[in-house]
Amino acid sequence: MNELVIDTEFITLGQALKMTDAISSGGMSKWFLHENDVYVNGEIDQRRGRKLRHGDVVNIPGCGRFVIVNKNGEI
Repeated sequence: MNELVIDTEFITLGQALKMTDAISSGGMSKWFLHENDVYVNGEIDQRRGRKLRHGDVVNIPGCGRFVIVNKNGEI
């Protein structure tokens, strides 16, 4: 499982898609989530504004599984 390192309290699912190169621009997130099953903590989620925090696991088809890690150690 890969790590997505953040330096803020949270990122959105749309931002995570862009950080993992699943999409090339933020505007594609709505389309991508409509066409693909993306799992957050084991459940399908289509909300591009879903807040992802330290410890959340995101499974993106064709890209892999990622755990959100806050580099400041904040939870």
